[in-house]
Amino acid sequence: QVLLVESGGGLVQAGESLRLSCTGSGRTFGSYAVGWFRRAPGKEREFVAAVNWGGGDTYYSDSVKAQFTISRDNGKNTVYLQMNRLKPEDTAVYYCAAGRALSRGSDYYTGYSYAWWGQGTQVTVSS
Repeated sequence: QVLLVESGGGLVQAGESLRLSCTGSGRTFGSYAVGWFRRAPGKEREFVAAVNWGGGDTYYSDSVKAQFTISRDNGKNTVYLQMNRLKPEDTAVYYCAAGRALSRGSDYYTGYSYAWWGQGTQVTVSS
């Protein structure tokens, strides 16, 4: 069982930045891959970014690749999502998720690969 808590969301104007944090419980958090997903109003959940257990491999959706950066600090049991040059279309609830059975690169992009999910944090970008 892994408990995940997201923080750092809020209301910003277009072009500004936010850094989301995902803090996990337990001594084994460093052994989990972690992904960020988002759900915008009226839309399906979509993959945003992911990082493997050690932080050496990262994955991004094409829509955020040049804009967001994922990183982790296993000493603090925390994964970060640095979001720059935010746009109104980035408005969504952002969720972090953790999983252990991710063996292929393609596994990181699908929500079914992650066993534990946080409650989400709202990001609203005004134009």
